[in-house]
Parts: sequence; C-alpha cells; structure tokens
Amino acid sequence: MNTLKTFVLMGTLTFILLLIGNALGGHNGVVIALIMAGVMNFISYWYSDKIVLSMYGAQPVERGTYLYQIVEKLARSADLPMPKVYIINEAQPNAFATGRNPKNAAVAVTRGLMDLVDENELSGVIGHELGHVHNRDILISTVAATMAGAISFLASMARWAAIFGSGSRDDDDRGSNPLALIGIAIFAPMAAMLVQMAISRTREFKADRFGAKVSGNPIYLANALRKLDLYSRRIPMPNAAPATENMFIVSPLAGNKMANLFSTHPSTEERIKKLEDMRFE
Repeated sequence: MNTLKTFVLMGTLTFILLLIGNALGGHNGVVIALIMAGVMNFISYWYSDKIVLSMYGAQPVERGTYLYQIVEKLARSADLPMPKVYIINEAQPNAFATGRNPKNAAVAVTRGLMDLVDENELSGVIGHELGHVHNRDILISTVAATMAGAISFLASMARWAAIFGSGSRDDDDRGSNPLALIGIAIFAPMAAMLVQMAISRTREFKADRFGAKVSGNPIYLANALRKLDLYSRRIPMPNAAPATENMFIVSPLAGNKMANLFSTHPSTEERIKKLEDMRFE
C-alpha cells in the first residue's frame, strides 16, 4: 500500500509539473518539465533526506549522548535499525524523520524540543518518528516535500511570466496565456499541498499509535503534543518551508493563520483524544 501511495504521489506531482511546463512553454515546456520531473524523482528517492537535513542545518548527534541513547533504546524496542540522529538549532519544539527506508533513516529534533519536554514525553515523540520509519512512509513525506518545493518554484516563475509577459511559444506558434499562467501560479501550489494533506493526515494517526506503544504509555505522547501545539504557535520557525510542513510531528507553520487553512496535520485535539482512548484498549 505504501509503495502504491508513493507511485500515486510522484505521478500526481509530476502531472502538476507538466501542467506548469505546458503553461510556461507549450510543448517545449512539457518536455523540459518532464526532464525536470525525472531528475526530481531521482533526487527525491536518493538524496532528498540529505537536502532536507541540510535545509534546516541539522547536525549529527554523537553516540552515547542523552538523545542518542533514547533513540537507540526505542529503535531496539521497535526492532528497527538504528537511525542516524540529528539536532536542529531552532527554538520551536519539533521533530521529523526522513530517509528512503528503515536502513537509511534519520531522526531530527530541535533544541526547543529538548528544552521543553521530559524524558517520557521525548520518548513519545521519538516513538512517533520511529513509527513513520516502521510504516515506511518517510519516503513519501520526503518525496512530497521535494516535489512540492519544485512546484512552488515553477509556480513562482509562472507568476512572473504572467506579470512581465512570456516569449515562449509552442510548436503551433501560440504565445503563453497570461490567465493560464496566473491560474497555475495560484492553484498549482495549492494542489500540491492538497496531495500532501491527503496522504499525511492518516499517517500521523498511525505514527501516533506506534509511538504510544513503543514508548510504553500513550499519555507520554499526548502530553508532548499538548506542549508542542502550544509552543509551536508562540515560537516561530523562520526558516520553515511550507513544502516540508508534512514532515514534522506538528506543523512548524502553526502560528501562521493562512497556513492553518491548508495544514497537512490533523488537529492536535483529535490526535490527543485518540491517544487517551488507547488507555482503555
């Protein structure tokens, strides 16, 4: 199922890229967008984890440190290969997992998270991220982030082409339609985000459930989510890219009211309720 989701995701986002290419340059634009999509899909599979970690300035954590030991303990309990561990120098409490499969996974947390939560709550958060690794959906989120970023870039090009005019012409010698370019610039990023939302929301519930079991108590993660939801609204993450929102345990854009309209995450209240209900199972 996750393999199918990956192909559907990559196919849908590739189609959006082709639409933008057609709007920008007709048939020639489609060819260029197709080549770009192929390159992006290749990069997404093999290198997107490194790109995302680099975007946020993630630094590797040494073996034997407090954070490393918690990840190691939980990975052993979950019967997973030990992922690489990173820390991000951001005040907002947050975390994400990335990588193309469990053998090539990485878990990254912010310094804000380390300062805010206790050991039990941190175990719940790390367990959640290992849930994404276990469910093999870290590739999906990383591919989505990379492709959505490319779509946003091309949509920006379409916007400027509509404003200043485009000299591109297709094989029929038709000029680019400014209205089409404006439509692409507005709706293509929204469509890419909707694709991310459709896949991301169910993944969060599954990862929450896994994290609750691995950490030993669903209340650990529930308490952590309360804190993360509150402080992520108060403390911005200036470098957070909308294309990578779906990768984090809570939205790094939670303080942005407009971003909340298209959040890739289910409501924190609903997630906490499901975790609390697990006590009675």
